[in-house]
Amino acid sequence: MPEDAANPAEGVSGGEQSTVELALRREEDQLVSRLSVVVLLEWMGGGVILPLLPLYLRQRGISPSYVGVTMAAFYFGALCLQYPAGRLVDRIGRRPILIAGLCCYALATLAFLVWTSAVGFIVLRFLQGAAGGAVEVASLALISSAIPIERRGRATSRIYQAQYIGIFAGPVIGALIGVAHMRLLFALTAGLCVAASIPVVTSSVIRHHDVVGGAQREPLVRVVANRALVGAMVLGITLGVITGIYEACWTLLMQAHGATQLQIGLSWAVFSLPYIFLVRTSGWLADHADRRVLAIGGISLSFVMFLSWSHIGNPNLMIAFNVVESVAFSLIVPATQSLLTQGRAPVELGRIQGIYATASTAAIALAAAIGGVLFTIGPGVPFTASAPVVAAAAIAAGIIWRKVPGRVERDPRPGP
Repeated sequence: MPEDAANPAEGVSGGEQSTVELALRREEDQLVSRLSVVVLLEWMGGGVILPLLPLYLRQRGISPSYVGVTMAAFYFGALCLQYPAGRLVDRIGRRPILIAGLCCYALATLAFLVWTSAVGFIVLRFLQGAAGGAVEVASLALISSAIPIERRGRATSRIYQAQYIGIFAGPVIGALIGVAHMRLLFALTAGLCVAASIPVVTSSVIRHHDVVGGAQREPLVRVVANRALVGAMVLGITLGVITGIYEACWTLLMQAHGATQLQIGLSWAVFSLPYIFLVRTSGWLADHADRRVLAIGGISLSFVMFLSWSHIGNPNLMIAFNVVESVAFSLIVPATQSLLTQGRAPVELGRIQGIYATASTAAIALAAAIGGVLFTIGPGVPFTASAPVVAAAAIAAGIIWRKVPGRVERDPRPGP
């Protein structure tokens, strides 16, 4: 919450102050709960169609090369729109961008029912990515501006937990319905996105905590880089590299070691489930322990795993060790988000989240492309070759953050 939002507790003592603080905490909890529902429904909707979309496109006569371009268009859309969305978030507020993004995602998804050309599918997937990127930036900016730094790790972790529950549940729902009923899945995805917009429209607590920085055409506060921001950007880009390598190469690596389709699917589930259960604990740690240690420790675990994949050839062992990578991600994300936004004015946070998301998305796309090329040299090469990048990021973040307070202090941000 912006510092001046806590002012009602000033000048009040004893039981009255406790009552005011309790009311503020309750309002913060309501905000995070409502936003978690929004994120859950949005990501569940996206996940419903994701695994089956390539099959649907092939059934429509789309060539494999166009299928690849169509799937990549989602990331390109997010990459192009995340920073502009961040500027709009700071200028006109979080709620309008959330509502517009969710509605745009729903409309683009429904258009799959009537559009049949390869170029049309690429355009629609681009629009989905742009809309999804805008929603991500707006939701994280809302959390960062509304929740004090001493509780922001836990709040952020709830948002990411909702995201991963949606990522896990969506494909399961899609698989149960099947590609033969893809039209129903498109309608279901659109319906979930519309449902996600309802709390944004109706919630008074979301409306109350919205921040508008330049609606009257005043210039926005200039974003100035500091050590906390730069270190968080280094780790955000590195997370993008790790994610891109896994998305492009993990299934192929499992297949190269003789894994069955069941084992490959299980390996992705094993990564998602520990993260879902551990990220809340990591959020609490981010609010009570040294966030620098948590983030750098998580990146270091990823470094160890990247070096290990060339030497673990048993699919069952790969599934088991994938839990370590899940632990690493759960440590990194809440701590890095807290460091990214600490000490920042609320009217900066849309652009900061936009910069962070754009850099991370670009890293995912680039790493996925390079990882695919490296895989042709050898199954473990993408991971081994990327390990020095991960190690360098851990060292760089440690150097950059050496003078940054690692433990939570009272939020020094100015008000909006």
